[in-house]
Amino acid sequence: MMKIVRARDIMTRPVITAREDMRLTEVMRLLLRWHVSGLPVVDENERVVGIISEHDLVNLALDGNAEDTTVGEVMTREVTWFPPEAPIADIASCFSARRLRRVPIVERGRLVGIVSRRDILRELLRRYGVAE
Repeated sequence: MMKIVRARDIMTRPVITAREDMRLTEVMRLLLRWHVSGLPVVDENERVVGIISEHDLVNLALDGNAEDTTVGEVMTREVTWFPPEAPIADIASCFSARRLRRVPIVERGRLVGIVSRRDILRELLRRYGVAE
């Protein structure tokens, strides 16, 4: 019988995060520096309050001023998240059904990791015995 792989087994940590008061230009730098397409937005207690993605930034960048706009003004506040014990099959289904690219992993109200589509692909390759 195959072991159920859970979010905690494949999640990325520590997580690069944004704050609501950050300027969008700063978030753009983080996305490019860390080669990620989105970041959870957390408060001072590491509680997830939103998510900001390349999609959010590209939509605004052509019409607005990214230097004068904060993360809190454009982030998505409705965030889908999972606990560390969630089976990755459930997360993959959610990605497919909701067209998500990443979900924060939250334990006791605090951000502890993130799972992206890339993390799931990496796990699939591992299952097939193929090195990255």
